[in-house]
Amino acid sequence: MGADLGEELWPLWGLVPLGYLSGSWLGALWVCRLAGVADPRGEGSGNPGFSNVLRLYGPRLAGATLALDAAKGIPVLWLAIVLGMPPWAQGMVGLAVLLGHSFPPWHRFRGGKAVASAFGVLLVLTPWVALCCAALWVLLAWRVRTAAVASLASAGIAPLASLWLAPDYVLVILVFTLLVLVRHLLNIRRLGKGNEHAL
Repeated sequence: MGADLGEELWPLWGLVPLGYLSGSWLGALWVCRLAGVADPRGEGSGNPGFSNVLRLYGPRLAGATLALDAAKGIPVLWLAIVLGMPPWAQGMVGLAVLLGHSFPPWHRFRGGKAVASAFGVLLVLTPWVALCCAALWVLLAWRVRTAAVASLASAGIAPLASLWLAPDYVLVILVFTLLVLVRHLLNIRRLGKGNEHAL
């Protein structure tokens, strides 16, 4: 039984590093370089992600950033599913993508907040949960005009939505949520002081 399980999960040893490397490719930096605008890490909130690019350069570049950051983990996650890995193993590959985005080795381990990347991971593993979270993000961003509030609320609702829509992935999504919350600790402090960056 143990040998069979080991043979079944051996691709995990390759897919986790591959997920980390694919996640470490920051879409915001490439989009801004190709557009000939300043590095978003030196402007606004300093975060190389969708919301800061939106704040600095508008919806066109922000949309491209979102698409790239959401899509970069899809091939390796798709491969994990095709190979028949169980949900927890798929979750480990997805977590590697998020860790790569958050702590990229090429940028002194200073990356983004993993919200767009988490959306892409969930879109593959639990698409209905991803769409619910995205709808809540858009609604709150429109009403509150603060990306951190929208991101924190969306991350918080994901495990609850998964209880109903994807129960096999509840623990996986809970780990994703904890990572996103940790990555937003500075934003939480700023929200408490009332000086968080608005969209």
